[in-house]
Amino acid sequence: MIDLYNDMTGEFLGPITEADLKVLVDALEEESTEDRDYFIDAATIDVIADGRATEHVVGLLRTALGTSDGVDIRWERHGEP
Repeated sequence: MIDLYNDMTGEFLGPITEADLKVLVDALEEESTEDRDYFIDAATIDVIADGRATEHVVGLLRTALGTSDGVDIRWERHGEP
């Protein structure tokens, strides 16, 4: 299992599956092969909500975004520091 966090606050957003992570990795820009954080805005969520991402992931991202213009999220495999 993979855990999503708000990168700025450290707030736990929720768990996602390997398939969910693949959608994020495939759809979002990575700065390096070791990159585990992404900037998310409403347009980004709309792009992956076209059927690629599960409703669960879309809901987590929309909740993380809230009313802000954008938010940085990061992922960690469950049990990793």
